[in-house]
Amino acid sequence: MSDTTLVPDAAVEEAARKPVRRRRRRIDDGSSVAEARGSSRWVVLGVLVALTLYAVGPLWWLVVAATKNQRELYTTSGLWFGELNLWENLSTLFTYQDGIFSRWLWNTVVYSGVGSLGLTLVSLAAGYGLAKYRYRGKGLTMGLIIASFLIPGSLMIVPSFILFVRLGLYDTIWAMILPGMFGSFSVYLAKVYAEGAVPSELMEAARIDGAGEYRIFFSMGLRLLSTAGATIFLLHFVASWNTFMWPLVFLKGVEKWPVMLGMYSWLQRGTDSTVDLTSLVLTGSLVSTIPMVILMIAMQRYWRSGVTLGSLK
Repeated sequence: MSDTTLVPDAAVEEAARKPVRRRRRRIDDGSSVAEARGSSRWVVLGVLVALTLYAVGPLWWLVVAATKNQRELYTTSGLWFGELNLWENLSTLFTYQDGIFSRWLWNTVVYSGVGSLGLTLVSLAAGYGLAKYRYRGKGLTMGLIIASFLIPGSLMIVPSFILFVRLGLYDTIWAMILPGMFGSFSVYLAKVYAEGAVPSELMEAARIDGAGEYRIFFSMGLRLLSTAGATIFLLHFVASWNTFMWPLVFLKGVEKWPVMLGMYSWLQRGTDSTVDLTSLVLTGSLVSTIPMVILMIAMQRYWRSGVTLGSLK
């Protein structure tokens, strides 16, 4: 009798122990997962902080260096301020050589702004047509656009130089504006975005109401492609603002130079008996970044409205 009563008790005790062990294992597994997630978050946070410092570090050094005079630029710490000489540097920058820096800055605004506006309109129209219309040779057109990505821009300088000389565009502002209005990558970007942002049903409804193709594009297509247009404009504006090789080849007159080429000419001179050209270049570099910052902040609403429009569609 004692044996028969002991077996069920042992089984009950064993069964009672198993859930406890399972619960402990589950608790241990949960804590290990939480610890792994916590450690991964710290790793991601550390990487983000390192990337932020890598991106902000040069800008911080530029801001600090632009506030120093020639002596402090070479004798004090490069990451902290000395005596504040920013206003003196700015005054010298805009008065040196009869204020040629203002002319260079205005040239850059014209080249970048007009060229980016033209490129945006041409790219949106071409991408819209490639995405929404069928015609013979469409596949060949897309193949040529994609193949053009493989051609480095430097290879086009020599044939473009010969062409512009024959057309009489060498050393003119059109040598900077016209080539910037055409870009295969921007066309491809607009085409990909138009495929999802512009519904064909909406175009058919507009045609039934009697709207023509040009009216559909300008009144409806451009609004739906506002996000793509803002992206294309900003990308090309920044690239055109920082361009160097193209104006170096196609612009001869100093009055037509953009700001990057002008400041490079100051560095090439090395020394000047009246002013410190290194401080001028640093101050000019800081000033030349302000228009791009203003543009990015001013165009935020177009990005947000474009994203909202795509979500509501």
